[in-house]
This record gives sequence, C-alpha cells and structure tokens, in this order.
Amino acid sequence: MSNRELVVLGTGSQVPSRARNHNGYLLRWDSEGLLFDPGEGTQRQLTFAGVPASAVTRLCLTHFHGDHCLGVPGVVQRLSLDGVRRVRAHYPASGREYFARLRHASVFHEVTDLVEEPVTGAGVVAHGEFGELHALPLDHPVETVGYRLVEPDRRTLLPRLLERHGVRGPEVGRLKRDGVITVGGHTVTEAEVSAPMPGQRMAFVMDTRLCDNAFALAAGADLLVIEATFLDSERELAGRYGHLTARQAARVAAESGVGTLVLTHFSQRYADLEAFRNEASEVFGGGIVVARDLARVPVPRRRRPE
Repeated sequence: MSNRELVVLGTGSQVPSRARNHNGYLLRWDSEGLLFDPGEGTQRQLTFAGVPASAVTRLCLTHFHGDHCLGVPGVVQRLSLDGVRRVRAHYPASGREYFARLRHASVFHEVTDLVEEPVTGAGVVAHGEFGELHALPLDHPVETVGYRLVEPDRRTLLPRLLERHGVRGPEVGRLKRDGVITVGGHTVTEAEVSAPMPGQRMAFVMDTRLCDNAFALAAGADLLVIEATFLDSERELAGRYGHLTARQAARVAAESGVGTLVLTHFSQRYADLEAFRNEASEVFGGGIVVARDLARVPVPRRRRPE
C-alpha cells in the first residue's frame, strides 16, 4: 500500500526557538525516505515523530548553512548505531569538504555505507523505482540547489472499459502483466481499457530569492515545500539575504500549478504564523499548510481519470 507523506521535523530558520526546531523534512515515498536539510536536533526530532533511522534512504542537502546541515553528524552516527546498511547522500559538489567534516565530526563505529553522490549541475541526480530525483541551482549567497521528485507517468485500468470488453477476474491481472489478452476470441490491449495516469511530483525549494528555477522545480507539483522566511513587509530584507516572503512563495505555487503549498523556514522574529497563511492565500487558491514541527502532511493523490 502506498505510503507517501511529509514528516516535518523542524520549521525554524537560522535561530531555533522554543516552538521551532532547526530545519528537517522527511519525505516518505513508498520504500524511500528522503531526509532533506537536517538541521541541529534532527535526530531527536525523528524520535519525537516516531520515525526510525532505518526509514532514511537518502540524505538531500540544499546547501551548507548550519540550519540546513548541522544535524548531519547525529543522523549519520545514528544510522550506524541502528545498523542501517546503505544511505545515499546528495549535496552541492562545492561543499564536499564541509560534508566530510560533518560526516566525521566525532569518533564512532561506522557501519552504514554512506554513498556520496554530489550534485555537479542541473539535471537528474538519482533514479529508481520511485522515479527520478532532479536538482536545479537556486539564488542564495552560497551555492544552493532545489530538488524535485518525479514519478513516471503510467496507465490505469478503467472498470467500465474492462467490463465493456469482458475482461474480468484473473484476466485483469494477466492484462496488466502481458499488456494484451484474448477474451472470447477477441484481442484486448491495455491501451483499449486504460487511460494515462500522470505520476506524482514533489518539489523542495529552500533558501532562495525568486528565480526561474524555483518555478521550474515547482511546475505541476502535487506538493511544494518552500521557504517563507519573511512576510512581504520585509521583502527588501528577504532579497538582501537571499530568501522568500510568504507572498513570493505563494506566487511560485500559483504560477506553477501546485496542488498543496507547504510554507516553512520561518524567521525567529515571528511568533504568530497565521499571518503567513493569510498572506499566501491572497495569491494562491490551493491548499496551504503552514508547517509546524512534527506535523505530517500527506502527499495529495493524483486525480484518477474518469
């Protein structure tokens, strides 16, 4: 059974607060667990969320500012402590030295095979049964990338067409397996009794000014997780430090055809986050989630064809 959800481990930005841990986001995608930007305290947040370290299959860093990576040492050591066999790590290639320091920050018995796969440019950085993981550069004072997970499109069988062609019971399974079947002397192909079913898409956009690649990453995403460090009243400050406001994040979602918008990475200056929802809703008419620590956000289902 499909298990696709975002587990929010932390929603703070540079300085954590009493209510918000540093960043941390685990995307559970069937058998994959992509841990994005684990800031300080992520290992403990996993425990609070009831998520075992064994759920992590990929470590994905957008950049090497501390609130996005200082949790790496604890997570890496926990993986070995719990006997996780292999995890793949993606991060901007220019940060190899920083990742090496984080990975070996203290003495421990290394058991996990941590396979480093640095991001060297725009394009596909990983592929598998889950689909493809893409990376694109963003606009921040240090090299930063965003990620986009794309599931392959497929076809889904339609009950009314199966019935029309007399395909029932075990014959349905054979048609799925072979793509063609003979029923009552007639040949029925999968294409005749199915319709295209677009794959799901998820985008992760952190620490950036508005730029073309933010829109490219978000295009058609069922779920967009995006920073909204400031409200629009501080848009000049946001631009100076390479960040987005809630209104700008909502603009990305609105112009990119996003299903559900998840706002996060809030500055410590804000205690009440409802203003972020209000500001975003003026621009984006879809579902809006103002992320809270330890929240779980389901990946919206693709709408099935009629």
